[in-house]
Amino acid sequence: MRSLIVLPFLLLPLLAADRNDFRVLATSKTSTMEKEMNQAAEEGYVFAATMGGDTAAAGSEVVVVMTKGSAPGGKRSYKLLATSKTSTMQKEMDQLGAEGFDYKGQTVFSSTFGGREVVVIMEKEAGRAGGAIQYKLLATSKTSTMQRELKEMGDAGFALVGLTVARTALGGAELVSILRKQ
Repeated sequence: MRSLIVLPFLLLPLLAADRNDFRVLATSKTSTMEKEMNQAAEEGYVFAATMGGDTAAAGSEVVVVMTKGSAPGGKRSYKLLATSKTSTMQKEMDQLGAEGFDYKGQTVFSSTFGGREVVVIMEKEAGRAGGAIQYKLLATSKTSTMQRELKEMGDAGFALVGLTVARTALGGAELVSILRKQ
């Protein structure tokens, strides 16, 4: 009978290893979100998901969920890119890709100062050297155009990593696709 009493206590460390701790971050400023994500990363949290939109309490915000638990690897750092110009976003993503940052997620929301913007989250694992990661950002209002452009990028070896459909300040209602090639 003693082994029945002791056995659950022996299993607790195994069960705890499968648990995740979550941290929800929400703000209307992308600069604040980048700072809060990097603070959470210092505590061992990693990016899990993002979405932009109207929250009940604060209006238009970007919301990020970070998790700590079963994620492999070391500490990470984050960069948030926010712009209504696709050419600017393309250039910034390529620069961060050369520094070893990898695409993690994207959303569209109305920021305090920038209006309607596409927000892209980039992540770099500590100690990771820069690499030859290339990104392509495609933005169009027509699905037929997106089909053609995605096919061309796929033929060139790019993989689709993100898609948003939203109304941006610059282009109106747009499909915004992000592709990656290493």
